[in-house]
Amino acid sequence: MQYITPLINHHITNFNLPQNSLDSFMPNSATFFPSHAPPPYPLNFHHLHQELLTPTPSSLSTNSTSDDADDHHNQHNSLADERRRRRMISNRESARRSRMRKQRQLDDLFAHVVHLRSANHQLIDDLNHVIKDHSRILQENARLREEATSLENKLRLLQIDHQNDSETQST
Repeated sequence: MQYITPLINHHITNFNLPQNSLDSFMPNSATFFPSHAPPPYPLNFHHLHQELLTPTPSSLSTNSTSDDADDHHNQHNSLADERRRRRMISNRESARRSRMRKQRQLDDLFAHVVHLRSANHQLIDDLNHVIKDHSRILQENARLREEATSLENKLRLLQIDHQNDSETQST
């Protein structure tokens, strides 16, 4: 007789993801722009700054225009820096939410695995019980068949004896 034994794994690991520090995350240009697509704005503002500060004949004639251009350039840079800072904060928050969502999914899957393993062990125990009962019933059936055969033989012998007795009494 063979019983099914449950596969028991006592070494269940916790699927926690490492929590990266948000402060240590500093995106580079490759994070935002794939290598095949140029960024929509110059990443090196030094070159752009030099172009804007290089005197041209029209800028040499009036100082107020140059000051206005510098103010405009500074405002543009501060707006771009502010947008970049907000986008970085937004990306960090999005990454944090994504990590939390992934952790919840892993926790749910882990709980599901634990539940399925428990159900599997219960089913294996039930199956072993049914197999044991089946084996016991088969043995009992075999014993009852032998007993029935034995009783049938005794009955046949009694019938033969009775028939012989009736024949001897009639003669």
